[in-house]
Amino acid sequence: MNRFVALMAGLATVLLSSPSRAEDDHDHSAHDHSTHDDAAAHDDHGDDSHADHEDYADYDDHAEVVPLTASELAEFEIHVATAGPDTIETYLMLPGEVRANADRLAHIVPRFAGIVTEVRAHVGDVVEKGQVLAIVESDESLAPFEVRTLIRGTVIEKHIALGEAASRDRDTFVIADLSSVWVDLAVYQRDLRRVRVGQPVRVFVGHELVPDRGTISYITPIVNETTRTATARVVLPNPEGRWRPGMFVRGHLLVEKSTAEVAVPRTALHTYENRTVVFVETAEGFVPRVVQVGQEGQDTVALDSGLTAGERYVSQGGFTIKAELGRDSLGHAGHAH
Repeated sequence: MNRFVALMAGLATVLLSSPSRAEDDHDHSAHDHSTHDDAAAHDDHGDDSHADHEDYADYDDHAEVVPLTASELAEFEIHVATAGPDTIETYLMLPGEVRANADRLAHIVPRFAGIVTEVRAHVGDVVEKGQVLAIVESDESLAPFEVRTLIRGTVIEKHIALGEAASRDRDTFVIADLSSVWVDLAVYQRDLRRVRVGQPVRVFVGHELVPDRGTISYITPIVNETTRTATARVVLPNPEGRWRPGMFVRGHLLVEKSTAEVAVPRTALHTYENRTVVFVETAEGFVPRVVQVGQEGQDTVALDSGLTAGERYVSQGGFTIKAELGRDSLGHAGHAH
């Protein structure tokens, strides 16, 4: 119980005494890792970066140790994993919009011009192939005729009203089969070389964690003069009507996949004493180990140095350990050296 109180006090002390620590301890999750343009941010130590690399080996000699029992690890939801190889997947993040599948649209026009005497369908209605949508009295014969849909689908547009003059020059209804939809993703000029037909894409809407998956089926051959983007299209099945035309989405496009000898989840990375560290398990407890980040994926990063395959490290929940180290640096007692 005393240990729990001490750890909680450490967390509170660091948060209150050093607001910048909470900002620093973002575990790199807030960065846009869609390209490698800011990979150098993890090695931003100026001319001393080389010296830092040479210090990795002896950093543990003077590093503080935080001993934690198995029950404390469970209490604070600290997860420990074994370092080893993993797959690094690099994604390109693209904004997009859901559109009706234009190959499954029906623009309904009357066979003859005339006056609308009956309207039987409205926007949002699901109609069956051959269903009567309206009755029109022909201007030529004065005989009524039926306006029918050519496909099964949803009425997404209606340009007809009772008593109105219907003309062959404009649609009376637009019917969309929404059992599949288009997702049009905007691709900037600088990223066009990384996008190709057949690439797998994960499509997200809002903050949903579970995406739909598809592949790039088409890329426009021209770039929009206003936005300077091309369009990469994904056709998504939509049997439950989850995807609605007009939705704004984001597509995660897999552009590179490789295997690293040692890789860790982003949640394992922390900033401590202006260095990127991973908390490594030793016989005495957990110590901060400076690491050199290599290739970065969406959820996983390769480590070029600092951690060896087979070593045990904190993969999640390391903020508690960092808080304990910070409490000691502020002049409090409480953990071994």
